[in-house]
Amino acid sequence: MNKRNTQQRRRAIVELLTQQGEVSVDELAMRFATSEVTIRKDLTALEHTGLLLRKYGGAVSLPQELMTEAVVERISARKQALAKAAAGLIRDHYRIIIDSGSTTAALLPELSNKQGLVVMTNSLFIANSLRELEHEPKLLMTGGSWDAQSESFQGQLAEQVLRAYDFDQLFIGADGIDLQRGTTTFNELTSLSRVMAEVAREVVVMVESDKIGRKIHNLELPWTSIKILVTDDKLPDTAKRQIEQQGVKVICAPVQPNTDKPE
Repeated sequence: MNKRNTQQRRRAIVELLTQQGEVSVDELAMRFATSEVTIRKDLTALEHTGLLLRKYGGAVSLPQELMTEAVVERISARKQALAKAAAGLIRDHYRIIIDSGSTTAALLPELSNKQGLVVMTNSLFIANSLRELEHEPKLLMTGGSWDAQSESFQGQLAEQVLRAYDFDQLFIGADGIDLQRGTTTFNELTSLSRVMAEVAREVVVMVESDKIGRKIHNLELPWTSIKILVTDDKLPDTAKRQIEQQGVKVICAPVQPNTDKPE
């Protein structure tokens, strides 16, 4: 499938969502005569640009008033704000893990001035981006089995590699935050995330405030595994207090206006 057809299919998915309000992966795979893996990639890409919300087995549309260029730009600005705040927690010569995901990937440009870092990741995109930094860190890859849905390496081999090291920090995102339980995800493969948390002395969750309170049935990391949550300054005070009551430090990064469009 070439890029043009991919773009056409994704536009059609957004149009269908506007009409129906909700779509399922299997429905879209049949409609566009493609695989469910391809559709999941489409939905992930569209969510990253703020055009829909993923749900288990499919997606739902955003309210029409949110489907504006300005809001998409603010979503990108939030990721940048989170990345800047999270990077402030990293010291030179730290050994860190960066999990796959668009929010954690936003951290990479902020690492340019860090020296002597050792970085483990399960993401090919993050690995390639790290090689372009001015002070290129020592790069470690988890290896393992490639998971097309999360676009990352998973599995027992990846877990074994992680357990051979110890790290100062883990930076990880989330599809949602359950205020009572912890981070939640659409992906059923959660064991690698838990191993990452086990081998890191400090777990830092990076998540935009509009995902906080968003419950998804797959629990990824319980609050007991999390040290710091980095979010933006739109987080309601009530939610902030609830998270802090779990023993988690909450950093609310100020979001600056941004005219850059997300990729």
